Amino acid sequence: MADADARNDALANGRSEAAEGDWQARLAEIDELMREMSLQSDPQKMVASYGLRVRKLFGNDGFVSVSRRNIAAPKFRVTRSSAWKEQPDPWREPHKLPVHDAGILGRLLYEGKPALINELDVDPSDPCAPYLAGMGSLLAIPHYENGVVLNMVCSLIKRRNGFVHDRVPEAVWLSSMFGRATSNLVLAQKLADSNEALDREMRTVAEIQRSLLPTTLPTLPGLDFAAHYQTSKNAGGDYYDFFNLEDGSVGMLIADVSGHGTPAAVLMAIMHAIAHVTPADRHDPARFVTSLNQELSRRYTLSTGTGSMFVTAFYAVYDPRTRVLQHTSAGHNPPRLRVGFLGENGPVLSIDGARGLPLGVLEDAEYESAEVRIDAGDALVLYTDGVTETFAPESATKDAAGRGSREMFGTDRLDAILARRHSSAQGLLENVLRELDAFSAGQPPADDRTMIVITGSNAL
Repeated sequence: MADADARNDALANGRSEAAEGDWQARLAEIDELMREMSLQSDPQKMVASYGLRVRKLFGNDGFVSVSRRNIAAPKFRVTRSSAWKEQPDPWREPHKLPVHDAGILGRLLYEGKPALINELDVDPSDPCAPYLAGMGSLLAIPHYENGVVLNMVCSLIKRRNGFVHDRVPEAVWLSSMFGRATSNLVLAQKLADSNEALDREMRTVAEIQRSLLPTTLPTLPGLDFAAHYQTSKNAGGDYYDFFNLEDGSVGMLIADVSGHGTPAAVLMAIMHAIAHVTPADRHDPARFVTSLNQELSRRYTLSTGTGSMFVTAFYAVYDPRTRVLQHTSAGHNPPRLRVGFLGENGPVLSIDGARGLPLGVLEDAEYESAEVRIDAGDALVLYTDGVTETFAPESATKDAAGRGSREMFGTDRLDAILARRHSSAQGLLENVLRELDAFSAGQPPADDRTMIVITGSNAL
């Protein structure tokens, strides 16, 4: 009796050790499967790799996948089959996939639940028979999206009763989770493709937008010009322009559309069109800006539902004979003027006369003009708020709410640079850009940056 008990214990221990080794081997297989899946970025390659791993893990001899996505019942597509030598990409090449409206696979798909067929017999007239030829067992595993079965994977084994019942729930679980992972990867790929297409469009918009900007700077006696244009994204809402007038004067316009990206870029292009076709006298800043505002308000911002968008602008006309700059502002940042060169910390003035509402806010807004003289040694900077509202990196010092303090570049820093001696308008511009970059620690601009720098010649 004792010998029999010992033999039973030995057999039980042997079975236990075998089971122990079996689950450890399966754990290693599944772990390797998960690691390999995490490396995939192409859904087509991931499915192929997964199929090979699962066939080894569960001892399957083949598979066939069907889908009812974007197709009316009772039709369905066969999306994959181990009977095919080449596997079309079902996401990029759906036109290459066969469509059926009857057969065992369609019935299982539209029943929409797991099914195990231990003794598989398929009528030769069944349109799905070629995908199941030579197979004796079938496990149908539904893949859900929003609670609806849109896809189904059928694992196949040649012999009858080929599936181990205890492992069927595990197979269904693993396949369903893989289906969700594949769907997420497909969505990520579609999103990446959409973003790439959008980025291409935005680059094209940016190229068109830049083509609207002046290709050359004015050449006037007594003045030296430099300009800088930088968008925070591919396309932006900043705009500057020059107009050579008949009497030898030059008009200069700088503008900033509220917002960023495509809407701002479109309104910027509209501004360019209005500025170049408006019949208003460009010699008179107040009349010209009034006309711009009326056209923009009447035709676009107030009539198209884009009333939340507006444009700040500064327009000036410089007469080289009198050295007078006549100007008006539509809610724009006041330009900075250094009057003569008086050394470090020399006085810098804010050109804030003749200020009115931004363009596109009120159709009958009125604007006035003011004058300032630009003599030898003077320096004038026209800019958009992306320059002065550049932020330094968040500091380690926290406020009461636990937020790091952020300091703006501001007009004081701009004035300090302007007060120093520079070799030219371009030299002054480069110094401002260099200090902006240092202040922001080289971070990409959060807003568009545009500057026009004008210096009185024979002065610096």
